[in-house]
Amino acid sequence: MARVLKNKELVNTRLATNYGGWMYCDKCNENIGYLCYSTYDSLELKYKCNCGSQGSALLDFEDSKIGKNSKDELVILKNRLCCPKDKEPLITILDKKVESYEMEITCKSCESIYKKSEIEIVFRKE
Repeated sequence: MARVLKNKELVNTRLATNYGGWMYCDKCNENIGYLCYSTYDSLELKYKCNCGSQGSALLDFEDSKIGKNSKDELVILKNRLCCPKDKEPLITILDKKVESYEMEITCKSCESIYKKSEIEIVFRKE
């Protein structure tokens, strides 16, 4: 059964389908990751693509539950960021295609909210 989106805000970002699948940077059309259709309940993603474009995605559903913050880390299985409790894949971020990202994603089955960021720090000599 298809879910009904409550919020869908995409900035410089395109999804292959309504609320999941491959994610693309609108500026360079590069694939930046994959959002699993049926395992997440909400997503907040901010990223900087290698082309310099800054993008974001905010998605949640009419039936989304209010999640609980988790201190657990997402586990990586076959390049996918997965829920540590049930090992279900949630999202893939192609690290080679983005300079940095921050993300908050809620697992649909356990209602845990996971946070992850990969921020490249550049030191400049003055």
